[in-house]
Amino acid sequence: MYRYKIEDLKKWKNSKDRKPLILRGARQVGKTWLMKEFGENEYEKCAYINLDDNEKMEQLFSGDFDIKRILQGLKLESGVNIEPENTLIIFDEVQEVPKALKSLKYFCENAREYHIVAAGSLLGVAMHEGTSFPVGKVDFMDIYPLNFSEFLIALGEKNLVDLINSNDMELIKVFSDKLKDYLRQYMFIGGMPEVVESYVEKKDFIDVRRIQNTLLTAYEQDFSKHAPNEIVPRIRQLWNNIPTQLAKENKKFIYGLIKEGARAREYERALSWLIDSGLIYQVNRVKDCKIPLSAYQDFSAFKLYLLDVGLLCAKAEIDPITILEGNKIFIEFKGSLTEQYVLEELKSNINTSIFYWSAEKGESEIDYITQLENNNIPIEVKASENLQAKSLKSFVQKYNTKINIRTSMKDYRKEDWLINIPLYLIGNIKNLIKL
Repeated sequence: MYRYKIEDLKKWKNSKDRKPLILRGARQVGKTWLMKEFGENEYEKCAYINLDDNEKMEQLFSGDFDIKRILQGLKLESGVNIEPENTLIIFDEVQEVPKALKSLKYFCENAREYHIVAAGSLLGVAMHEGTSFPVGKVDFMDIYPLNFSEFLIALGEKNLVDLINSNDMELIKVFSDKLKDYLRQYMFIGGMPEVVESYVEKKDFIDVRRIQNTLLTAYEQDFSKHAPNEIVPRIRQLWNNIPTQLAKENKKFIYGLIKEGARAREYERALSWLIDSGLIYQVNRVKDCKIPLSAYQDFSAFKLYLLDVGLLCAKAEIDPITILEGNKIFIEFKGSLTEQYVLEELKSNINTSIFYWSAEKGESEIDYITQLENNNIPIEVKASENLQAKSLKSFVQKYNTKINIRTSMKDYRKEDWLINIPLYLIGNIKNLIKL
């Protein structure tokens, strides 16, 4: 398995302004594997410290923040002679020992020569629940499930990834059927590392679904184990309602569909918990198309998606047989899987905020809008080969945007006002808009 974030970790290692690094992401997206892989391949030594249920480390960090004393304790715990020039220190499940998290401030201020990476399954939740946090003293990196290119590499199709990155549209068109077939698989399997690993080894969709359901069950167990008791029922209601909301033509999240009479204030804490845990993504509406987009958010209107397209497939109970039915999977579930997939590709491949736009009276909507290289770029998602783009056309007429994207199953095509990007290439959007 290969993760592109390894390249970002290398840049962090060689940065003159390097601070302790915190990896953020949901449980089971591969943070621990990534840290260990990076340590083993890029350093002479790797000192791995798991802080989960670790009384010795709780005691070590309960004292003062004397870096020499802490380092001595870390050496004893890991069995590694930690040296700043050749050792990576890993704090796993760092949220379990809040003072270990706080110590990163002192490493940054007094011992920046040491290379430290930290991660935690529910770190985002801990950060918002009063845990003392080293603001301004750490770097962050967001970790997501495997994207489509990483999925292809896991399947031994590095040559296809090289083709995608070549931007050779004539050759890509020759192999488009193969790319579509793999995309159909990815839409069902998703990018959770354990699921992908199973598929690579067994090529068994039934086992894929078994692991996906196990992961969904584990997440639901986390609700009871880690969330405040009084909001657990509402977390479950929100979590279970997302596929229903995405099945609507208008995918704006409506609390009244959870239960009759439900109000936003009843679910605010539950929604924040799910977002902070990395289990769902919230895409807010923007009311205008000016820069910066974030200044025009309508926080009362948003769409919610799961962290992984394969898990959405499992939660919606879409049968594996749809994989064998050609284009059907791209129109099944009213295009929700396709929107979920595109959102993940955008989040994984471009470091920018993503919104959606709709007219005040709701007569037209743009699935996503993001800002790239000082341009606001609307993106209309088409689940099949239907190329009508009425909403996008009216949006362009209204705001006169320079770069406009439709992503569909059709081949790449650049027109005067529109670029059609095949769904299997949307992760390469940064390069494609420059062609």
